[in-house]
Amino acid sequence: MASAPAPAPGVAVVVVFDFDRTIIDWDSDDWVITKLGAADAFQRLRPTMRWNPLMDRMMAELHARGKTAEDIRDCLRSAPLDAHVISAIKTASSLGCDLKVVSDANTFFIETVLAHHSVLGCFSEISTNPASVDADGRLRISPFHDSSSAPHGCSLCPENMCKGKIIEKIQDRSSVCHTDQCATLISAKNQHFIYIGDGKGDYCPSLKLGEGDYVMPKENYPLWKLTCSNKNLLKAEVHPWNSGEELEKTLLKLVSKIITPPAQVSPFDCSKCEMSKPASTEVGHNQALHVPH
Repeated sequence: MASAPAPAPGVAVVVVFDFDRTIIDWDSDDWVITKLGAADAFQRLRPTMRWNPLMDRMMAELHARGKTAEDIRDCLRSAPLDAHVISAIKTASSLGCDLKVVSDANTFFIETVLAHHSVLGCFSEISTNPASVDADGRLRISPFHDSSSAPHGCSLCPENMCKGKIIEKIQDRSSVCHTDQCATLISAKNQHFIYIGDGKGDYCPSLKLGEGDYVMPKENYPLWKLTCSNKNLLKAEVHPWNSGEELEKTLLKLVSKIITPPAQVSPFDCSKCEMSKPASTEVGHNQALHVPH
């Protein structure tokens, strides 16, 4: 197997993943509610509540029906995750990319799935709605942005989360490029972003990206439709995908393009990447979770 190219000096690749219908090919809220038998309550309450407080209420419904936090974990662990997506995550991490999750799901769901598939340690940060188990054993889900005290003011995004503002904060920070030899601090101006998502909420962060960055929308989903109809508003290159296999192929092709110095011809064969074992990581329930490597 040809060895992977060394990253170009002073360049960091930040790969940002959405979670629902991106890392996983299903919606985690829908999976839990349906599999644990609370779809009737969801259908009754959906017309009366916004999504984030509705999910907190649904966790109360499950608790009232005798479902424990461990039942929810087991339900999430039973859901499939495409092997190509796992491979893409592990390979991008082994190449020194700084991987992050920005999602409107919640910490409990995301941590459970990623840990079960041994890729939680590949991510340096998870920005999502905080969730924790209270003293009664009920899972509680809170909004990422507290709209009552500090509204984010973005008309494109739901009131509990503006992914565009999260991306702006990430862009303003330095990034760490991890390789087998060392970890190098890279200035914010030398970061290249690859954003992978599917939903309407992924459009705002896509607009925050610039030249030299990439957006990977899932074909035939809202983000793809918005990028197709508003091409002049996007500065980043658009590279669609429609399966886990295509996600892996496209992502690793873009990573190789960024990290290979222009004067070199990359010997990197994405189809034969070796996987690295993710670090064992214990993560708390903060709004933005920093996962040390």
